[in-house]
Amino acid sequence: METSPRPRSATPSAIPQKRALNLDDEQHIPAVSSPLNPDAATSRSRKAPAREQREKKESLKKREAKGVDTARSATPDTQTHTKKTKKIEKPPDVVRPLRYYTKPPNSSDFDPPRGPIFSPILEKANREFNECFEQISNKKAFRYTNCIADPSFPSSRWFRQTEASPFHPRFSFQEASSHILFDSTGRSITTEKGFRMARANVAAREGRWYYECKILSGVRPPSRSPSLNKPDTTGAGHVRLGWARREANLDTPVGFDAYSYGLRDVSGQKVHMSRPKDFSPGNESFHEGDVIGLEITLPSLALHRKVVEGSYNKAVDVSDDLDPHPAAEAPDIVRDRVPIRYKGIVYFEQFEYSSVKDLEELMNPSPSSAPTATTTTNAASAAPPNPNHPSVALRTLPFSNIKVYKNGKLLGAPFADLFAFLPPASKPAAQQGARDGLDDGMLGYFPAISVFRGGAVEVNFGPDFWCPPGGLAVPISNNGGGYYSAAAAAEDENENHDAIKKADQSSAPGAIPPEDPPAATRKQQHIQGKNSRLRGMGERYVEQIAEDIVYDVVDEVDFWVLDAGEMMADVAAGTGEGAEAQKVRSASTAAGMMMVTPVGMVEQAGMLGGGGGEIKEIVQEEE
Repeated sequence: METSPRPRSATPSAIPQKRALNLDDEQHIPAVSSPLNPDAATSRSRKAPAREQREKKESLKKREAKGVDTARSATPDTQTHTKKTKKIEKPPDVVRPLRYYTKPPNSSDFDPPRGPIFSPILEKANREFNECFEQISNKKAFRYTNCIADPSFPSSRWFRQTEASPFHPRFSFQEASSHILFDSTGRSITTEKGFRMARANVAAREGRWYYECKILSGVRPPSRSPSLNKPDTTGAGHVRLGWARREANLDTPVGFDAYSYGLRDVSGQKVHMSRPKDFSPGNESFHEGDVIGLEITLPSLALHRKVVEGSYNKAVDVSDDLDPHPAAEAPDIVRDRVPIRYKGIVYFEQFEYSSVKDLEELMNPSPSSAPTATTTTNAASAAPPNPNHPSVALRTLPFSNIKVYKNGKLLGAPFADLFAFLPPASKPAAQQGARDGLDDGMLGYFPAISVFRGGAVEVNFGPDFWCPPGGLAVPISNNGGGYYSAAAAAEDENENHDAIKKADQSSAPGAIPPEDPPAATRKQQHIQGKNSRLRGMGERYVEQIAEDIVYDVVDEVDFWVLDAGEMMADVAAGTGEGAEAQKVRSASTAAGMMMVTPVGMVEQAGMLGGGGGEIKEIVQEEE
């Protein structure tokens, strides 16, 4: 019996079959997405990463045929197989003041600087006006400030900033034309020449500030004029009053260029960029004996920096906070200066800020630079000055203005949207060693007066003003400081007088003691936010002195840290110079006789960061 062949069963083979690699199976991804695994479809469609291309190299025989060194070629190229490391960015260098190598100070440099030597020239308005001698004056490209040697500042080359007598807010003897005559207090000026300018020794940078001018000699009032119908404008000279920046020319009247804002005594006109316009009601002139008050309002430095940096937004920056800002927001103050000796007096010399071409073109536009409608750049530059102007020098400060008072009465605000002054809106002249974009702490608007052929003016920076306006904040000497308005001060004087009178009447035995005067209660309610109050420039002078002290201390600490780092590096290198520098430092005495550390140990005159760079050596000649 034949039997049919038995069908072969699908028995498992002893040899395992090769299984196709499935990426989804390896990851155990379900075929259908679920609420617990919504990414199944996307993961399923994900492709395997592309295979990295291998570097194709020549064979050994080919390299031998070409004569290549096989010993070095056989070594694998480690640079091609190493992983790419992330590039570490170097932190930006800190901008520091430059330090110069100077001669050791003399023993006389530790004495306070003497004031100017006065030579009487003329008498006017019961005052003696003098010419200043033995004083250095600011040149076109350089600025000078008084300094003194101090053994507490070895890292700053022993010198720090100071003031010369008289020690109060006044006109600056360095910030005045050479033809200006001063009285002994430095608060009254005149001249026998044409228009000459003098700036004060204090500047407004932010907030609201006020000062007064009394016309001692100028336009005579109609009652004293030969013709009773109009004022006499001959024989007594002329004056111009206002505010000016450091770039303003001292041999011109206030309001001559774009760096100053002035008022004429004739017809009370306002002047800016040499363009007079009517301002005073009825074109009334400013006469002899009139007291003209000038108030300036500047936004906070934080908003000011937004303008010059180009981040100001009119829709966002709708208001400004004039209260003091935290120290963390304070900008760096960098003063590149070197002590020099002039006629036995030591001064700091530094580069002065100069006028820029954009503002000169705005004042005197040339036909060749006239903008055309076809050029986008020219069309943008032709826009009037504003906070977002393409040119930084033509940007204006929002919320800024100048107000004018006559004998305590407000006349109005002749100027608004003043030009910005923080760098890069202000920059020094293009010369070797000058650095752009640095604020030395004295940029701002200065009280400025111009006099012409016999005109004379006296200034008053407070706190005892002749005609104080309403709302002027008067500093309180008791209760830990604070401010209250000048109007409240006048009321307090009357109320105190009445209280004293009542106390005298009630001094009889058995009388009921009077109540405390309301002034005592009023003074305890301090006005909050001093920068938002109108204050006298005399108070700003005190703040400016405190700022100069802080800047000197900060520079000394900064230089000391650099010197300590150098000494540690010298000790680590085994040169021994670090220990030597320490011995030299400790050899300085309080009497002022000191040794100067070697040049190579502590000099850091690099343009940025104080590191490295060329050592600047100054050779001073006695004049």
